[in-house]
Amino acid sequence: MEPTETGKKYDTLTHLWESEKFNRQNGVEAHKRALQFVRRKGRALDVGCGCTGRFIDLLLEQGFTPEGVDISAKMLRLARDRHPDVTFHHQDICQWDSPADYAFITAWDSIWHVPLSEQENVITRLVNSLKAGGVLIFSFGGSDEPGDHRDDFMGPEMYYSSLGVNGFLALVSRLGGVCRHLEYDQYPELHTYMIVQKPEASVD
Repeated sequence: MEPTETGKKYDTLTHLWESEKFNRQNGVEAHKRALQFVRRKGRALDVGCGCTGRFIDLLLEQGFTPEGVDISAKMLRLARDRHPDVTFHHQDICQWDSPADYAFITAWDSIWHVPLSEQENVITRLVNSLKAGGVLIFSFGGSDEPGDHRDDFMGPEMYYSSLGVNGFLALVSRLGGVCRHLEYDQYPELHTYMIVQKPEASVD
């Protein structure tokens, strides 16, 4: 499934995130853990930011200058309504060249929608978009092997893919990143997140 198609499907699902039943604390504790590794605050990026603004709020509270990027036009309209002073980008993360090096990047429950063939490209782009010492947190399906599937849990059929735990660990290592934390945070479900830090620049 192409990201643009995913974006159009999410345009029809904003009510799920606007509902009072949505848990606005989802992922917040994991982000607080990740933020502890950041030594120098600055610009931050929420990939697949959606419309709730909960991570944008957390980043503002922590003294960052956050931005958001999403493929869903309707999600972004709602996000801009909540945070009119924040910069949001309507972009496909598989192709987007980010405008700055970030101190912190989050991709929570978002990049698992990109095609399996694009997973390595996207993680590479995100790690390369970090400043030295910057931190990336992303969630993924913690399968043993790479794979993809579709389901209609949210209504319309959605596509999901993952490189698997070892695949993501190997990729992060090849990119020079350091895995600071890996957790199956909804066990026995395979929902997994990883905190990655880009090493500080060496001083000769």
